[in-house]
Amino acid sequence: MSQIADLIARSARQFGSKPCLVEGERVVSFADFDAATNRYANAFLALGLSQGDRVGVLLPNGIDCLLAYYGLAKAGLVRVSLNSRDTASDLRFKLAEVGARAVLVGADTPDLGVEIALPPGKVRASLDAASDDPTGVERSLDEPYRLGFTGGTTGRPKAVTLTERGELAELSAFLTDLVPDINADDRFLHAAPIAHASGAFFLPALVRGATSLVMAKFLADEFVALAASTRATITFLVPTMLAVLLEEPGLENAELTLRRIAYGASPIAPALYARAEERFGPIFAQTYGQAESPMVITCLKPDEHDRIGSCGRPFTLAQVAVMDDDGKLLPPGSVGEIVVKGPQLMARYWNREDATAEAFRGGWLHTGDIGQMDEDGFFYLLDRKGDMLISGGYNVYPREVEDVLLAFPGVVEAAVIGLPDEKWGERVHAVVSGHGIDTAALAAHAKAALADYKAPKSVEVWDTLPKSPANKILRRKVRRLVLEEGEVTV
Repeated sequence: MSQIADLIARSARQFGSKPCLVEGERVVSFADFDAATNRYANAFLALGLSQGDRVGVLLPNGIDCLLAYYGLAKAGLVRVSLNSRDTASDLRFKLAEVGARAVLVGADTPDLGVEIALPPGKVRASLDAASDDPTGVERSLDEPYRLGFTGGTTGRPKAVTLTERGELAELSAFLTDLVPDINADDRFLHAAPIAHASGAFFLPALVRGATSLVMAKFLADEFVALAASTRATITFLVPTMLAVLLEEPGLENAELTLRRIAYGASPIAPALYARAEERFGPIFAQTYGQAESPMVITCLKPDEHDRIGSCGRPFTLAQVAVMDDDGKLLPPGSVGEIVVKGPQLMARYWNREDATAEAFRGGWLHTGDIGQMDEDGFFYLLDRKGDMLISGGYNVYPREVEDVLLAFPGVVEAAVIGLPDEKWGERVHAVVSGHGIDTAALAAHAKAALADYKAPKSVEVWDTLPKSPANKILRRKVRRLVLEEGEVTV
């Protein structure tokens, strides 16, 4: 039995009939979760899949998604998490990239061109005939366990090979630093996609006996109602979700019992954090990671948010440093690339030896993020290495400008990009979304707060900004769309 399977069985013995998962009126106990994931594992193997086969999972947020994930784990199969927001072309690319032999789909899913498609009816028939006994499949801790994908912020996503050892390290990091006090009295509200960051909180909840409440889709009014009615105590939100939530009228008088809100996936603007803390109190914990080091690089704990703007200090099991382009580690205060070591890291990019060697040059994982560390060991992210723009010979970090824009009333999202300019090389352009935004006033606000070369020379308002499946704003796509359609100058 794998260690993940053992953890599930142990929780079943310890917490038995206590609710493990709740989705609407559906409730699955800890004992039922163990038995159901055994049935899934046996059903997958009975369909002709073999240990090590890659299996795509394209299911909506819900209990069935988690049953499939951990059924695959018990069968020794390699989960490939997919997102329903991807286009059919994107999904086919990802499945082909990893050589997926099967894909588990819901209703109305397009043909994805894999050997075995597992629609609901076929899986249900297999499940009905499957045993709920353990499979007995063993898998080395260092064999492929699941495959994720990079965010695609710099081009085609790469498949990231993650091991069971890495999964256990991530679990340990969460229980040590991020949610150390999670316990059987907690109710974790999964509002973000399980296929991404929110799913990482399921195992910590499982091993401590906490109940996981699953939303099919995040809607601010439904989140408030569900959090209040279930007396949810912990949740995870990305900053864009938090911004939308703070605009929800029903939030003002809602009686909520949240004692911890974890956030991550992208930096939070100081102005947004100030509003959030005013409403919820000092209950926030930030986690910084990436696909190659899932969720675990640094952590900013609730009592450290006087340093808002920092992404925190390294998780206990992670080594984090700042490196220059020549591979030299830099002292505090120096600007360079964030690099990481630790057991939580990916094993490699799938079938990308050159990219793997480049990512791990010098023995450190190179994150592609530009940042610095202060004398107390707190890290600060400036931007993605490829997103920095140079205007008039000066470096401009989009995040710094975006934080200023997000402090302006009505602005909910912001993306700052560089556009070709004969005089300056690149000029700073801003695209924002929100409500009631006066672009001239916004540009004046930014000019008053920033050095001349950093202030946007042009601003436009969109209904929404393009995002990755992990809800990261895609500056690269914003730039492409602006260049195709032209921009509004202020």
